[in-house]
Amino acid sequence: MTDTAPKRLVLASASPRRLALLEQAGLKPDLLNPTDIDETPHRRETPRAFALRMAQEKAQAAWNAPAVRGLEGEVFVLAADTVVALGRRIMGKPADREEARHMLRLLSGRAHRVWTGLALITPKGSMRTRIIDTKVRFKRLSREEIDAYLDTDEWRGKAGAYAIQGRAGVFVRHINGSYSSVVGLPLYETVSLLAGNGYPVLQAWRENPAEVVTS
Repeated sequence: MTDTAPKRLVLASASPRRLALLEQAGLKPDLLNPTDIDETPHRRETPRAFALRMAQEKAQAAWNAPAVRGLEGEVFVLAADTVVALGRRIMGKPADREEARHMLRLLSGRAHRVWTGLALITPKGSMRTRIIDTKVRFKRLSREEIDAYLDTDEWRGKAGAYAIQGRAGVFVRHINGSYSSVVGLPLYETVSLLAGNGYPVLQAWRENPAEVVTS
């Protein structure tokens, strides 16, 4: 590979939220390569360790995928995993409405943590990782608020049964850390990780100028 080889960015995710955040940062992946891995926590695995391991395994699975190996140029594979935790308890995606209700009751009036693991595989095949810790405190939720939120269906497919970028944003009394990490992709750490390992972030900005919105 040479310095003139094209730089290719692969996002190992099917999440529209992660893609939107990456594009918000001025970066458009050359390929989306979602992975299918076992996302079962290990026995006694901490939320922090679980989030980091999941990001690493997603990145490695994408790196090994034929579609990725077939890309020309210098390939960067980016993966992330976000875990909502109450103490050491990992709160995954609820299977149904009643499980979502139970999660929201547990989060009501309390602080919880959101861990996002980031993993980047560089063109040389080396793995670079980051772990981001954000503390979120919910207001005390009434039964009516929980029922109304469940009726929106926003909780479906969301760790901890809520989407902070949606209506659940009004439940948040305080956040200490990265808002974008709670959504699914910490922008500061992601861009720093890419730029620090040779991905041309600023060049990508110039090649993909933002749309000008006028009032």
